[in-house]
Amino acid sequence: MAGLEVLYTCFGGSVTCPQDAVVCFVHWEMIKSGYRCVGSGDEPRNNDKKSELLPADWSATKELYSLRYKPKDGDTTLLLKAIVVDSTLIFNLMSSSTQQVSDLTVNISDHVDAEQLQTFDRVFKDTDSLSEKVRTQLLPPQDRPPAQRTERRSRRDEDEEQRRRGEDSDPLRIPNRHPRQGTQPNWPDPMHPFAAGGADLDPFGSRGGGGMIMDPLRSGYPRSGFDPSSGIPDILPPGAVPSGARFDPFGPVGRHRPGPDRDHMPPPGYDDMFM
Repeated sequence: MAGLEVLYTCFGGSVTCPQDAVVCFVHWEMIKSGYRCVGSGDEPRNNDKKSELLPADWSATKELYSLRYKPKDGDTTLLLKAIVVDSTLIFNLMSSSTQQVSDLTVNISDHVDAEQLQTFDRVFKDTDSLSEKVRTQLLPPQDRPPAQRTERRSRRDEDEEQRRRGEDSDPLRIPNRHPRQGTQPNWPDPMHPFAAGGADLDPFGSRGGGGMIMDPLRSGYPRSGFDPSSGIPDILPPGAVPSGARFDPFGPVGRHRPGPDRDHMPPPGYDDMFM
């Protein structure tokens, strides 16, 4: 990797343990991404200046590394910390302006040969994988490759879709009430004289459908044997209904049929409440 060999050779005397080599590698990835190291420690100093090199005391503590970076053309400070936990090295990168934190866990033995610390050609293992992890997990989001950001966004969308499906499949969950889509029904005007039952009451059918333009008794279809103008026995005398007029009977025709009424002769004991 161009530039890493020069950096490692320059600071090879300070590399005394495998985690030192990993910190050197991550530092070079920060430099390639457009950042410059301004010093070590958490607090800024008067002699801070942007440089591609590591500060003189960068490896003074082998259990905790603390380095500060700034963009090549900006003043936002990034604080990089690395903590040794058993056989791993945990990196945290925090932006001073947004307080956004990213992290990366590196298994030291997967990427550094502890027996070859002074030989650059043999000290690092699987550098492509480590470089990918630094760029996609540790660097600030705006500096990550676009494909990786798209992949993470797609993964979030998939998680959201799975969550919605889980909610929809929950038998105890009350479903959402969605408003009716499409055109609304053609509700009649409540002030219209034929608003209620307009299809039957409007003789001209202006409310749409219904309406009786002509008398069904004069429509040309075969008429029934009932003619209201001839009268209804025991109800209406003949001529009470004009010939051809519309007439709605107010009771069943022929309800007073000749013959005995079935209620004329009640059964024996009809008024006995215990029957």
